[in-house]
Amino acid sequence: MNLDKLQASRFRSGDVDLAWYEAGIPDGTPVLLIHGFASTAHVNWVFPGWFKTLVDAGYRVIALDNRGHGESDKPHDPEAYHPEIMAADVAGLIDSLDIAPVHVIGYSMGARVSAFLVLSRPELVRSVVFGGLGMGMVEGVGDWDPIADALLAPSLDDVSDERGRMFRSFAEQTGSDRLALAACIRTSRTLVDDEALAGLPMPALVGVGTRDDIAGSARELAEIMPRGEWLDIPKRDHMLAVGDKVFKAAVLDFFARVDSGTGAQE
Repeated sequence: MNLDKLQASRFRSGDVDLAWYEAGIPDGTPVLLIHGFASTAHVNWVFPGWFKTLVDAGYRVIALDNRGHGESDKPHDPEAYHPEIMAADVAGLIDSLDIAPVHVIGYSMGARVSAFLVLSRPELVRSVVFGGLGMGMVEGVGDWDPIADALLAPSLDDVSDERGRMFRSFAEQTGSDRLALAACIRTSRTLVDDEALAGLPMPALVGVGTRDDIAGSARELAEIMPRGEWLDIPKRDHMLAVGDKVFKAAVLDFFARVDSGTGAQE
């Protein structure tokens, strides 16, 4: 199978049509991947080698394009992008494939969506990896309204905010629908309740780059959760940590310990 360009399958979540992709051993332990803001399943997981890494390790690998992204429908209404709704998209995919419980990896916005998934439907999740988002999940990651403004600006030359320029440039590189992304960023940032995280039953790994100025502390978030672990991804910022080989190796080790019952115990 060519992992460079996976063909999309489709499923319906409410009134939105979503794309998802699959590779690996059909009866392998399933891993579900949830990408970050302004990214896609291919940009976040295929091109940086996650699909190959997980397939080579014997997993059944599944990823979706979140609403507003990739090959999925792209509503322009901000009310379509609350993380509870996006988590329900993921739960619906897991239910439709009848693959629970799954390992889940979410990166950045995908980590926030993963948190709402495990809090609302914990029975669907074997373990969870929160990548690119640490205590920012609970405490916030600053003012992201300039990102929405940057996405709606006439051109990149009209954007002065540094973070806004970064995401506007990324959106242009990925050929994204900037109106959909602007809607998404306005309502997808709901904070996660730390007391709720303290009751999570499944093992959790938090991985954040040491040069990431967005995510917040991986260790502080992991210490909230009874079965939490953390990883500092060395010398990586928010954009580069996702494909890092140290991150991949740590996730494979984490999954192996969870599956064998020897790791991430209370």
